[in-house]
Amino acid sequence: MSNVAKAETVIVGGGLVGSLLALSLARKGEAVTVFERRPDMRKTTISAGRSINLAISERGLHALAQVGLQKEILQLTIPMRGRVIHPKSGELAFQRYGKDDSECIHSISRGELNKTLMTEAERTGRVRFQFETKAEAVDLHRRELSTNDGVTSRYERLYGTDGSASVVREAILREAQSEVNESFLDYGYKELHIAPGPGASFQLEKNALHIWPRGTFMLIALPNLDGSFTVTLFLPLEDKKDCPASFASLQTTVDVQRFFGEQFPDAVPLLENLTDTFFSNPTGRMVTVRCRPWNFEESALMLGDAAHAIVPFFGQGMNSGLEDVSLLMQDPVRRLGAFSAHRIPDANAIADLALDNFIEMRDKVGLPAFLLAKEVEKRLEATFSSEYLSRYRLVSFTRVPYRVALEVSSIQD
Repeated sequence: MSNVAKAETVIVGGGLVGSLLALSLARKGEAVTVFERRPDMRKTTISAGRSINLAISERGLHALAQVGLQKEILQLTIPMRGRVIHPKSGELAFQRYGKDDSECIHSISRGELNKTLMTEAERTGRVRFQFETKAEAVDLHRRELSTNDGVTSRYERLYGTDGSASVVREAILREAQSEVNESFLDYGYKELHIAPGPGASFQLEKNALHIWPRGTFMLIALPNLDGSFTVTLFLPLEDKKDCPASFASLQTTVDVQRFFGEQFPDAVPLLENLTDTFFSNPTGRMVTVRCRPWNFEESALMLGDAAHAIVPFFGQGMNSGLEDVSLLMQDPVRRLGAFSAHRIPDANAIADLALDNFIEMRDKVGLPAFLLAKEVEKRLEATFSSEYLSRYRLVSFTRVPYRVALEVSSIQD
């Protein structure tokens, strides 16, 4: 048996949440070892397995501000002030996110943010990342973690930030004799690419999230600093009677070219190597994870996707995970059971909001009734600025608990 050198605290998973947690704990004087199954992304190009860029908003920015990184990270982002809607007719429409340009979400590279957090954590001198080391089993009673290198490490406190297929969650829920609800969406996603224009120019409006809503499916695009856009197609995995295609039905180059030509005619000239990229990139799955408790006594806790994976349609997966860390750090004692009990209702609320926003993005954003409702909402916000905030503003531009945002939005509807 081998002990973790100088580490009373162990984190499984060195992604965004795990790296921020390691940095936060180290700033409070703790020695931390982080086990990460992937290689060091600062030294080698690896696939994150998920979207390469994300939308960071108030909750995530506040968490970064708590460790003094907000200004540095904002320099790596592109502000997105609203949605640009691309209907088949080609007449673009802009829908602002907030009351003015001061309220915007920010497109950021997942990898660049992760690298920055890792480096800052290591700079404390109290964090050691052990890469290419996969957690395989946890003995919660003995406080031991076994990894794929044959080493068993002891810990005083264990944090699981190891994603939606969490080993730590499996151990905690087995001991708690509790059930986990993993609900996979019957939709998948595939990433495509719009290259920069001449001189690294943007071929679409730079400061916006672009959406091609088509009722039962959609295409979206987020800007990158180099002038490119990361494009994501959300489509049913299998055939649906109300949908003209699915990932299962798009099997040939002709299928893909016909589908995109019919559904996204203005995007086709911009999409770089469309068919090659379509068939070379994997089709991703999306899952919602709900479980309780998140802790085992006061020695183990899961955070982020390990505890509450959600679908990406409200842009809150990363933000809610980073907020987990900032809220946990507010408690000087860090009572894991109390944190778990308090945070779970908010995690369930943002899961519901994210699923609902999928329907809004793919079905409603181009409908006259929806546009009228949004116009009424803007008037209410302008007239009753201290009493009325839209659901989107509550979620993205405040740190009001998610459960409150859900309750308020139900009343507003």
